[in-house]
Amino acid sequence: MEIQVKDISKIYGSNESKVIALNHASLTISEGDFISIMGPSGSGKSTLLHIVSGLDQPSMGSVLYGDTDIHNGEDKKLSAFRRQKIGFIFQQFNLLPVLTARENIIMPLLLDKKKVEEGYLQELTSLLGLEKRLSHLPHELSGGQQQRAAIARALIAKPDIIFADEPTGNLDSKSGGEVMRMLCDIRKKMNKTLVIITHDPHIAEMADRRFTIIDGELSEVSAQ
Repeated sequence: MEIQVKDISKIYGSNESKVIALNHASLTISEGDFISIMGPSGSGKSTLLHIVSGLDQPSMGSVLYGDTDIHNGEDKKLSAFRRQKIGFIFQQFNLLPVLTARENIIMPLLLDKKKVEEGYLQELTSLLGLEKRLSHLPHELSGGQQQRAAIARALIAKPDIIFADEPTGNLDSKSGGEVMRMLCDIRKKMNKTLVIITHDPHIAEMADRRFTIIDGELSEVSAQ
């Protein structure tokens, strides 16, 4: 599914207190793309991801998934669309502390009253090196293992696209490198579209298409 981001802006406040977080940003995300968006803190990169993924509304512009404008409809329908079509990975692992790794991973399916495909769950957790950790609670897992469980949760409903916001931000460089290698491998094997927000140039350079964002201005980096 192609995603067209058309001339979106996000403005907070008004008059003297007006802040332009995003300034007429446009991009097209094709099926199977691996895109990185790099910028410093406060540059607008997380705002862009939140709008493109339907977590926030733009002040102007549109986001089309195929022919559907995701911001032009009911919140309930948008929530269902996000659960079915989009997987999220955040800097904070956001695992529920009282649930096991397995229970955290399958939570999106339970919310949609869907049956767990045990074969797919096994394949996913095996690719992420979690098959022997599924009965553990989050506090019994390392940071890298917790983020891998969060990646499995993002993929369990077989979404078309994965949005990752600073996915290695809470990890040391070794764990972060392992998580990124696994995420890239899974993306290739399962032919997923992946959009990563980062401030780390090493992660940004892993992508097939790279963008930078500074003061709300988005631009694509030409291939070397």
